[in-house]
Amino acid sequence: MSESVDALVLDLLEWIGPKPRPYAEVMEAWRTSCPRLPVWEEANSRGFIARIHEPGREAIVSVTASGRDYLDAHGRIK
Repeated sequence: MSESVDALVLDLLEWIGPKPRPYAEVMEAWRTSCPRLPVWEEANSRGFIARIHEPGREAIVSVTASGRDYLDAHGRIK
């Protein structure tokens, strides 16, 4: 994977942060029309984010334990 996508995956994970964010908010902020920068798809395929939907509630996105480990390994956890 290219360094630019790796850097953007880190940015996405850091932006989501320690508390889940609404799925719609994440999609609005991280939407891309460039197929060469599949940040959302890459973070998903690596298991770094989870989309959680409970009936009657808004879907949310959170960083998984492996996503937090990835952030920590790259000095992005404060």
